[in-house]
Amino acid sequence: MSGDSQPSKRAQQMRAKAEELEQAAQHATDPAERQRLTDKAMRIREKTEQENGRGSGTMDPM
Repeated sequence: MSGDSQPSKRAQQMRAKAEELEQAAQHATDPAERQRLTDKAMRIREKTEQENGRGSGTMDPM
């Protein structure tokens, strides 16, 4: 079912983007920039969990 893979693919992309932002935050020298990047990554992760549930991207039990 190709339609089922779309949300999980989007969730993977969003998690990857959040990971990139977290890595950028770790390398940021400006504390304000570090906080901004960390906050943005956290918002992306929260949105991903809301849209797809915790642990999204795993097999659907149904």
